[in-house]
Amino acid sequence: MMALGTLFRPRRHDGPAHGLYLAAVVQARLPEFYLRCGVADTVDGRFDLLTLHVCLIVMRLAREGPAQKPLSQALFDLMFADMDVNLRELGVSDTGVGSRVKSMARAFYGRLAAYGEGLADDTRLGPALERNLYRGRDGVGQPVIAAMADYVRRQDRLLAGQAIDALAEGRVAFDPPPAP
Repeated sequence: MMALGTLFRPRRHDGPAHGLYLAAVVQARLPEFYLRCGVADTVDGRFDLLTLHVCLIVMRLAREGPAQKPLSQALFDLMFADMDVNLRELGVSDTGVGSRVKSMARAFYGRLAAYGEGLADDTRLGPALERNLYRGRDGVGQPVIAAMADYVRRQDRLLAGQAIDALAEGRVAFDPPPAP
């Protein structure tokens, strides 16, 4: 198993986007997701779990309208600047980093749409998680996927209840991972 603290470390930045990103990174690093919830402890698994949490924040900010678009964009930009640095640290060549980051950004937007649709229609969230977070891996049963879908719904409700002023200052809270 990869050491949980070595990949997707947040870099030193200031501002609310950094606070939001740091919270998403800390949440995505929790060992329970990898040990109990079936998320692959790989570069892809970590990216997908981080993406899930950043998507939840971006969706929450979007509900506030255009006033929060700059913060949402700053969060996205910070995430992908960090992806660029991490890929370089993993040894991806300079010529390969740009295309990998672009591919990851496309994946992010696809997941953002899938999770948004899944939160709007309960029948779509489980399949979206199975396809994206678990990438159709064998051995991840429906009870685990259902527990993660419930977790995502709870996080969405939790974020909806957090004051926009706190989010705008870079403060966000998540519940603990599920225990399927």
